Amino acid sequence: MANYIPTTPDELQEMLGAIGVRNIEDLFAEIPPELRLQGELNIPQGMSEPEMIRKVTRLAQANETVDNNCCFLGGGAYDHIIPSVIDHLLLRGDFFTAYTPYQPEVSQGTLQCIYEFQSLICGLTGMDQANASMYDGSTAAAEAINMATAQTRRNRVLLLQTVNPDYRRVIGALTTPLGTETVNVPFEDGAIDPAKVQELINDQVAAVVMQYPNFFGCIEDIERISEIAHNAGALAIVVVNPIALGLLETPGKLSADIVAGEGQPLGIPLSYGGPYVGFLAAKKALLRRMPGRIVGRTLDVDGKAGFVLTLQAREQHIRREKASSNICSNQALMALNATIYMSLMGRDGLKEVALQCFQKAHYFKRELAKIEGVSFPFTGSFFHELVVKIPNARKVIGKMAKQGIFAGIPLDNWFTNLKDCVLIAVTEKRSKDEMDHYCNLLGGLING
Repeated sequence: MANYIPTTPDELQEMLGAIGVRNIEDLFAEIPPELRLQGELNIPQGMSEPEMIRKVTRLAQANETVDNNCCFLGGGAYDHIIPSVIDHLLLRGDFFTAYTPYQPEVSQGTLQCIYEFQSLICGLTGMDQANASMYDGSTAAAEAINMATAQTRRNRVLLLQTVNPDYRRVIGALTTPLGTETVNVPFEDGAIDPAKVQELINDQVAAVVMQYPNFFGCIEDIERISEIAHNAGALAIVVVNPIALGLLETPGKLSADIVAGEGQPLGIPLSYGGPYVGFLAAKKALLRRMPGRIVGRTLDVDGKAGFVLTLQAREQHIRREKASSNICSNQALMALNATIYMSLMGRDGLKEVALQCFQKAHYFKRELAKIEGVSFPFTGSFFHELVVKIPNARKVIGKMAKQGIFAGIPLDNWFTNLKDCVLIAVTEKRSKDEMDHYCNLLGGLING
């Protein structure tokens, strides 16, 4: 009877009488009349299933997607090739119906998936440990800062201005209420001069936060900035693009203490902004500062391999004021998606994807340079994103969108001094024909 729903007016009246009220209005008498709905809800009549499918399909077709447009957008989410086998495995019922293992050792399959994800992230970043995943890259970066302030007992952070501006907003929202002060380090020529970090750092700084490659696609001097941080007793936090690590040196070898990042490039669809998955890795000395869960591999009494929750520093398990984080979940399904992708690609496959992104982006820059009126405000090394200055950029981008090309992101959304500058990303998915078509269309719009 607990789940019984009345289906007729008489049955409803009988149930109301059983609890001592005459009607639905009496049931909600505690709510002031001015706060209650007066009259019927303004919703349309119900539809049959075929009618609803047609309506939803028409609405979906109004979206412009990367399936029928050529995408050069980046800035934190990228249009990569996704092997079809990922969905085949990911949509197995035993994966996508799994939930948090509150009796963890019973959930050996779930624990093994998390363990494999952690292991692959450690290998990719060159760090000693990784947790079970975070909500996304921005919250992972914020949690990295919380780890640093707790470890150093300092409350100031140097935040490089070349870190993704959306990440910087989330960092401010999550760390400022905890008493953390962030100091922006300005950039020159698309990257940070380490001397500027040296100028701003002192014995009150808990960490220096940098991005690799940075928001503009440029390569920061991670090793030198990390050295400056360590000399002042601060930690070095690096936000990374995981695909770039298939080609670039790992942050671990560049003296990073904590590595955070967004796992969307690892086989996860763009999906209009989510769900995505953040990853967080660190040196062994920071193990007790790591938020969320860490799964370990061990042996049972019979000598058979098994998986356990080695660490779960969650506010649900220990006193709230002593918890390392109030983020008490992980993105298990998206972490599994990334795990399948990394396993399928392997070391050589990830390197090949990164190499194609790098080579195609540099080919694209050479072709763009041939267009009269196009220029490049930054001169430093870059991976697969670059900043291009285009006359009347917003107008041109709008016209290119009508021709089926998502041409880039206007940077004056965040940086007023970068008017008419556009951030363009090139992945392995982009063909030579697509890049040549972009350049021909752009040249015609600028000079026509």
